[in-house]
Amino acid sequence: MKILENEFAIIGFYVDDINIVGISNELTKTIDYLKKEFEMKNFGRTKFSLELHIMYLNKDIFVHQEAYITKVLKRFYMDKSHLLCTPMVLRLLDVHKDPFRPLEKDKKLIGPEVPYLSAIGALMYLVNYNRLDITFIVNLLARYSFSLTRRYWSEIKHILCYLKGTMNMDLFCRNDSKLYLMG
Repeated sequence: MKILENEFAIIGFYVDDINIVGISNELTKTIDYLKKEFEMKNFGRTKFSLELHIMYLNKDIFVHQEAYITKVLKRFYMDKSHLLCTPMVLRLLDVHKDPFRPLEKDKKLIGPEVPYLSAIGALMYLVNYNRLDITFIVNLLARYSFSLTRRYWSEIKHILCYLKGTMNMDLFCRNDSKLYLMG
């Protein structure tokens, strides 16, 4: 990262790909410097990176993961499932009626043939980027990785049906001079 008084450039690396974010002047200087030091090509604005599809409208940006969601649905054989409009079923506050309470002795565990952890990982990837609407339920289901029952796997399938029904939801970032990136 390079920061001057009113200019900055942030360079993000992933294997052999580089994404640079910053002020136009500083971007040009940074790219020129990198081209002198390394053999590289400039493909212009990033359109697709790490399963994120990025679209530019004037100065605004849309980010979505429709292609990744489609891939996840096919991976877990949910691509032909019905559509849902809520990420989870309403839960009761009564502990004895809550399906997410700890495992009871008479409930049968499911085995490794059910790709539960793999599904949780795929959903966590979505949560990390632009699907904050499933954060609560995915984190709740991740707690039960070591005492899996059919009810938890059913909830995973419910989330996948919800993602299929809301696949076209985007993250919209408006270019506003009052917004600042801070860390």
